[in-house]
Amino acid sequence: MLFRFSLYGFLKNQRYYDPFLILAFLEKGLSFFQIGILIGFREICTNLFEIPSGAVADLYGRRRAMIFSFCAYIVSFTTFAMSESLLLLFGGMFFFGLGDAFRSGTHKAMIFDWLRLQGRSDEKTKVYGYTRSWSQMGSAISVLIAGGLVFYRGNFTDIFWFSIIPYGLNVINFLGYPARLDGDRHSEFSLRAVARLLGNVLKRSVQFPPLRRLVFEGMGFEGMYKASKDYLQPILKQTAIALPLFLVLDQSKRAALLVAGVYFVLYFLSSFASRNSHQISNWRGGDEGAARFMWWIDLALFALLIPALWFSWYPAIIVLFVGLAILQNFWRPGLISRFNAQSTPEMSATILSIEAQSKSLATIVLAPLLGWLVDSIGNFSPVGIIGTCIAVAILLAYRGELEARPVSGSA
Repeated sequence: MLFRFSLYGFLKNQRYYDPFLILAFLEKGLSFFQIGILIGFREICTNLFEIPSGAVADLYGRRRAMIFSFCAYIVSFTTFAMSESLLLLFGGMFFFGLGDAFRSGTHKAMIFDWLRLQGRSDEKTKVYGYTRSWSQMGSAISVLIAGGLVFYRGNFTDIFWFSIIPYGLNVINFLGYPARLDGDRHSEFSLRAVARLLGNVLKRSVQFPPLRRLVFEGMGFEGMYKASKDYLQPILKQTAIALPLFLVLDQSKRAALLVAGVYFVLYFLSSFASRNSHQISNWRGGDEGAARFMWWIDLALFALLIPALWFSWYPAIIVLFVGLAILQNFWRPGLISRFNAQSTPEMSATILSIEAQSKSLATIVLAPLLGWLVDSIGNFSPVGIIGTCIAVAILLAYRGELEARPVSGSA
């Protein structure tokens, strides 16, 4: 099953559009604010279906949920490839958000359930980091393929068509998953059963302090990363235009070469980070200590981005964005492990869907805000400013929590 889990991640990350998404939308004539609104709308759709989708997967079959998810992705890719209309692009984002909602927490729950059945629950961070490393390796290879497609096709839009192929192959992969990973599902659909499970999980999320803090951490770290990471694309395009190399090529082909090279390095190093994330947890005495350490690194990277983005120091910007991507891949396996530690087997997909929903909620706010600020100011410095503010807020919350704890041995 480790092979199938890893194959899923490898095929899932054959998103040939991913390193060119903002450039593809700019090619269609959209502004950064409109792109931010589209991304925010996608996250709203994901948010609306996120927790119910996890409950449905827990109750009625996780494989079915995953197959439905990838069919929704295929519809979205087709819409993006064919449409120039902003209204139709919203439709594509709806199906993309639906696919994200039914996928996000579900597959992680299947991995953790398999580990539990194998008696290997203490390996959650290690095994999830291993499978995630294959996802990042898939991204590294996909960006080379995508760069080649953009180079030879001469535009950014056609890559949506090619993204359909690996997603169809993943549907076939799901058919080989054992039935026991569907979970303890029911034979008949019942809204009451979904609502009951959903209510129990939401109540636990609000009333249980460790889980509540995890939700806010996920919103800050994952939400900001998701809203800001794609700004690397226009920066790389500007860098490619400024370089006195390949002057015989047009802008899209020059951008394709630089984007493919940088993103290959980014994903390759991210794969290494994900596979070795458990080492930081071991070094810092557990996932909690590792998380606190990585918040300090996050603060430093975003703080350095402020002057780099303001003064357009392109080499420094590229290095810092790559650093943020590597950090996120050290961070995420530990975060997922921390969430899973607060759940029970019968509600694991729902708990992990809450994690994904909290990230989506933060992105709903941050993506349009960043787009509007970038359009208004005329440079990308708001990315560094907002990221720094979020990291400072979380670290102050950590400090406040430590100060609030009673001293051992006190009356």
